[in-house]
Amino acid sequence: MENNKTKTKDYHKDIQIGGMTCINCANRVERGLKRIDGVKFASVNLATETAFIISDREISAQEIREAVKWAGYSVLEGDREDLSQIRYKKSRERLILAWIITAPLSILMVLHMLGYHIAGFVLIEIISVAFLAFYCGLATIKSAWIAFRHFHSNMDTLITIGTVTSWLTAVLNYLGLPIISFGTIGGMIITIHLTGRFIESNLRDKAAKEIKALIALQAKEATVILNGEEIKVPIEMLKQDQLIKVKPGERIPVDGMVIEGLSAVDESFISGEPIPKTKERDDEVIGGSVNLSGPLIVKALKIGEESFLSQMITLIKEAQGAKVPIQALADNITNIFVPIIITLATLSALFWFFNLNNYQPFLLRAKEIFPWILITGNKYSFAVFVFISTVVIACPCALGLATPMALVVGSGIAAKKGLIIRNAEAIQISKDVGYVLMDKTGTITEGKPAVIEHNLPEEELNIIASIESNSHHPLAQAIASKVTEKIKIDEVKEIPGEGVEATYKGAKYFIGRPEKSEEYTVYQRKGQTVVEVWKEKNKIGYIVLADKIRTDSKSAIINLKKLNIIPIMVTGDNDITAHAVAKEMGIEEVYAGVKPEEKLAIVRKYQATGKKVLMIGDGINDAASLKGADIGVAMGKGADLALDSADIVIVKEGISGLIHSITISINIFKIIKQNLFWAFLYNVMAIPMAMLGLLHPAISEGAMIFSSITVTLNSLRLRKLD
Repeated sequence: MENNKTKTKDYHKDIQIGGMTCINCANRVERGLKRIDGVKFASVNLATETAFIISDREISAQEIREAVKWAGYSVLEGDREDLSQIRYKKSRERLILAWIITAPLSILMVLHMLGYHIAGFVLIEIISVAFLAFYCGLATIKSAWIAFRHFHSNMDTLITIGTVTSWLTAVLNYLGLPIISFGTIGGMIITIHLTGRFIESNLRDKAAKEIKALIALQAKEATVILNGEEIKVPIEMLKQDQLIKVKPGERIPVDGMVIEGLSAVDESFISGEPIPKTKERDDEVIGGSVNLSGPLIVKALKIGEESFLSQMITLIKEAQGAKVPIQALADNITNIFVPIIITLATLSALFWFFNLNNYQPFLLRAKEIFPWILITGNKYSFAVFVFISTVVIACPCALGLATPMALVVGSGIAAKKGLIIRNAEAIQISKDVGYVLMDKTGTITEGKPAVIEHNLPEEELNIIASIESNSHHPLAQAIASKVTEKIKIDEVKEIPGEGVEATYKGAKYFIGRPEKSEEYTVYQRKGQTVVEVWKEKNKIGYIVLADKIRTDSKSAIINLKKLNIIPIMVTGDNDITAHAVAKEMGIEEVYAGVKPEEKLAIVRKYQATGKKVLMIGDGINDAASLKGADIGVAMGKGADLALDSADIVIVKEGISGLIHSITISINIFKIIKQNLFWAFLYNVMAIPMAMLGLLHPAISEGAMIFSSITVTLNSLRLRKLD
């Protein structure tokens, strides 16, 4: 039974960040947020351009703005959809304008290269590319300048260096210096970059559509009944215990209880079941579900951040910003990547400046394979050509997106299947799970036991039921339902794994585990549970409870075995009952009569074999073992969603979600590894080619954008799990 503990309240905030372009930007914003006093956790997600913080006090908007400004970026305020639309419209307009200028400019460049010299072409380049860089690509230039001012670098640093260097060659050529103009190439670099960012942004929005769909489930307003009148109010204005009228076709705005009415309610976003559930007086309803048939009067029980849907969205956003251990490698590389690339590009330029004549034969032979190679005797021009190609090809954009894109898509798919992966490390561990330890009550069974037999006088049963009403344990709640008259109980004390003690009118009661379980073998063989009732150290009776096995439990256990994972039952119930249920489920290893503290020892025993251990429980008595296991999975609903001990929370009923969590985690990690492999391979192959003068800057930029889009598209392959 549950052991109540005082817990310090955590404050959660979700923030939209403007101006980030690569993982270095995200890491700097994250460091800025962590500097705020009271912040316990901060995570910035490049893929969704959001930040998520957990603090032990309420953090003001001003503090957050200052911390983000310190990092060199800005907090975006307003409706997220509106901001997205404004950004989309603005970026599309600038992209169209960029291509209107770049397309004819590129044609003129080709004609110029073929010998059709256009009078004043270099001046056209200077003016056109200046407009492209400092108007159409202003956000990129700003981002690079912000990074420079704050003594760090990002993807836009390389793009800006490549674009501005190309533009400066046109300026120097116009001034009469002996250097070939690459001005048009600078325009092509910024335009291709804007094109790639536009496509990438749309793909990111597509990747995050599941979380957007959840947010869309939140009602904007509610009809409140005040003094007999119906008044429409914004959802933010609702208060606890208010009466709300929900008409057919409307979304239920809050978690609450039906006070009046009868209707069918669509809760498919929680249960995944398309069949509506009938709701009548005293039934609980969840905000975000849809009232289908009749009007309902609902009493608000949980509002705002306390509601089930808000908790679910918050936890998913937290999960999307988390980091898989393998990501540390990519982060460490990208943190030093830009300075290294600028150094390599400079060294390459110097090499070709002093050795161009010696390696002209190599370039002539290479041009037969790569026709875009620049053949010139001008060492200044070729050195600049190599420098621009190298800085452009090396942008670590794909590396920065490799992990967050997979997490965004994967966690969204998991959410649709009723799973919240709270700890990203679980994704990397899932592939190595060898044992699954599972509780019985509330995990294999429904956790909704009912009293089917007892031998207590009605008066004593009412006392016992009143005592048990102080506990949230499923068995206690089943007994509490037998209350016929509310009475005041004194000195209630729960003993985890044993039962509950209380005093009523000076008499001490104990309800819990039988002293001699063999006396109840006839019930236990049927998989039923028995609790004994003691008064003043004298046994006065017993209560028999039955808990239905979940319909999906057996198939889930079969599927675990197919994954070469051994299922093990670890329960506080007696040996006979435990084995009866285990036999029906096909579970061969059983630990019965186990106390909560003993479950952790069993977890350690299997960890000692060298294999990873996953523990799944109902989150009441299993906190220690959930935390101690390599992966802790909680069967959560409502308030249980926020369970701190769990790495993964199964929102929907049934342990089949466990199979989904393992398969989704394995596939997310597989995609992350593929993304990182291709991102690393791309840079390892492309950078030396650019340094050797074998790549054209425009091709370099196109290849860089292609690598980022490839990573995003590969992440979207996770949707096949949907």
